[in-house]
Amino acid sequence: MEKKTILAIVLSMAVMFLFFILQGILFPPAEPVTAEESASSSAVTAANDASGAGTPPAITETAVPEIPVISTGAAPDVSSVSEPDAGADVSDRPQAHAPIVIETNLVRAVFSNAGGDMISYKLKEHKEHPDQDVPLEMILGGNNEPHAFTVSFGPIRGVMEQKIKPVTDYFHVRRPSSLSVEFYRDYAVPGGGVFTLTKRYEFKPDEYMFEFTISMDGGYSVNSFNFDGAAYTLAYGPQIGPKFEKLDMRTEFRQYITLNNKNKVKQEKLETVNTDTPPWAAIIGKYFAVIAIPTMNQYDIGFSGYKEDGLSDASRMFITKPSVNNSRISDTYYIYMGPKKQDILETYYNGKNNILPSGYRYQLDGAAKTRTFMSIPPLETFLKWLLMIIHRIIPNYGVAIIIVTILVKLALFPLTKKGSESTMRMQTLSPKIKEIQEKYSNNKQKMNQEMAELYKKEGYNPLSGCLPMLIQFPIFFAMYNLFNNHFDLRGAMFIPGWIPDLSLPEAIWVFPNDFRLPLLGWNALRLLPFIYVGSQLLYGKVTQTPDQKGTTQMKLMLYAMPLIFFFILYDVPSGLLVYWIMSNVLTMVQQIIINRYVRQKKAAAAAAEPAKPVIAPPKKKKK
Repeated sequence: MEKKTILAIVLSMAVMFLFFILQGILFPPAEPVTAEESASSSAVTAANDASGAGTPPAITETAVPEIPVISTGAAPDVSSVSEPDAGADVSDRPQAHAPIVIETNLVRAVFSNAGGDMISYKLKEHKEHPDQDVPLEMILGGNNEPHAFTVSFGPIRGVMEQKIKPVTDYFHVRRPSSLSVEFYRDYAVPGGGVFTLTKRYEFKPDEYMFEFTISMDGGYSVNSFNFDGAAYTLAYGPQIGPKFEKLDMRTEFRQYITLNNKNKVKQEKLETVNTDTPPWAAIIGKYFAVIAIPTMNQYDIGFSGYKEDGLSDASRMFITKPSVNNSRISDTYYIYMGPKKQDILETYYNGKNNILPSGYRYQLDGAAKTRTFMSIPPLETFLKWLLMIIHRIIPNYGVAIIIVTILVKLALFPLTKKGSESTMRMQTLSPKIKEIQEKYSNNKQKMNQEMAELYKKEGYNPLSGCLPMLIQFPIFFAMYNLFNNHFDLRGAMFIPGWIPDLSLPEAIWVFPNDFRLPLLGWNALRLLPFIYVGSQLLYGKVTQTPDQKGTTQMKLMLYAMPLIFFFILYDVPSGLLVYWIMSNVLTMVQQIIINRYVRQKKAAAAAAEPAKPVIAPPKKKKK
């Protein structure tokens, strides 16, 4: 049984160790923000401040901006589309315009008339970092000004590969209301036709979702200027926020998902195109998401990780509208940009919102569910529900984690007790097992047969001692995903000055000047991993049985495994280490109680047995 137990544990540890190694290789930590990025971000902030807070006044189409917005890209690389009336008066053409601001109680969006793009989208109720009073920015750029919801006259594949540049010409600006804005511009097509490209954004109070419409209107057939079968491609990118968290999968990640027509979430691969017209598509991070809901009958969706200068990671989404034989097209999208909270996302299909059409039935809360190979959704859901209930009573997530750990240990106590009794029982059977192993050492089949008969005769299951330990791993994986993805744990403080955020690693000393230890990549000295190693060593001392002491296998388990896990768990969320340390402490207390119970049981059994008569040896006769 000892070998089976050790084998099960070692295999489980090996899988986890390999998982974290692959994470480090496939998802390395993001590079620090460059000086150029910082300067670009400051420039956008300055432009936003210059535009004024609150609802901006109506802006005329020919107004000359005090702070011009410079287009960051080249003109569309499509020869068949051009600006009409090249000899017309310059005053009739769109000019550079000051940034346009739309603000609700939840978001602050900033637009540029260069391409009619969104250049900033801040969540007013969420911060870039728990320690900073700075609204969270959902649109991140590299060294250039970020432009989201760009339009390109070309197919999705060409845009993904950056062969077709988005439209960056200046557009006219129209303000239908304080919560909406329209950008429009005329373009010429071969044969003398002209069409108007319009982009309209409309917001609602109390909503993280807004309505976005693209229309192309003119006396022509859209199919008459067919760009490889595409009327246009809409793109979001280059990256979703927040910027302070590293993209290393342990503290942050990006995933690309779509929903099929059977309400099943599918994880998409980069640089591929989905032509099945999924009801919605999303880029999701650890806590925030961008979800696009097209309302057309036909479209293609793709994702790309193409990077820019000054941007170590990128996450782009593309939606292509095929060409149609109509003189006018008008496509509406509903865009969600906000927290990845299940209760908020549920409102967008249960009718408790004021923006989506009634009867919308596709579940958006699928974007809030964890998707890793370690995911155990039912267990995660139960533990999250338990944690939330306790937090309502005691508003400290650190204390709630400790109470959840106690409840889990109490629930598993019968199995733990049974496993300990099984281990004790194994000790009594050890002489008989050893005798069988020696007797049939040259006949493995006969030895296994005799061992099975012995277990059956004694009523002993050799796996019963392993079960309690194996059950711990699914709970550990569920807790890991919970602490690493549960939105309400973002910025949840446990102990002020030491553990300010249970969703991130704690630190007692951050290395100066962004220094990182070679090979390990550590940037801070953390206390919880050392406490974990101490608790794990004590746990091993208390739980090992007398016959296990001194064996090579047990020395490996007692000393080597805690050290391996020390490196694995060094940068995990502090909430996970709080759970594991508390679990070790409670297990030690449980084991002490169980050992005392087993000793009392053995003593009572020995007292109940009748005393065996003592037979004196025969006396030797004297010669």
